[in-house]
Amino acid sequence: MSLSRLDDEDYPAVAMGQAAELLEVQPAFLRSLDAAGVVSPERSSGGHRRYSRRQLQRAARLRGLVDNGMNLDGAIRILELEDDLAAAHARIAELERRQADAAASQEDQP
Repeated sequence: MSLSRLDDEDYPAVAMGQAAELLEVQPAFLRSLDAAGVVSPERSSGGHRRYSRRQLQRAARLRGLVDNGMNLDGAIRILELEDDLAAAHARIAELERRQADAAASQEDQP
């Protein structure tokens, strides 16, 4: 195995038991996230769930929302809205960059 994979946020390096321990949750919580389709871990050749760092961060965010009184469906919806907002911000930044580039190239025109 190449150690560079460990730097990859999407590399499924963490087994279910380790993930549950890191997040201080029961494995059933992680299984419920998988069943809801909000955190879908890779499967090892033996069928065991393997989580990436990005998935653990998402699960931790969901756990935080649930711990603060949100039900799982509400927590999932909040995460979806946060993802949509982040994508919108990225799109706005890209459009602003293109607009600035276009304005700069027009200024360079005689």
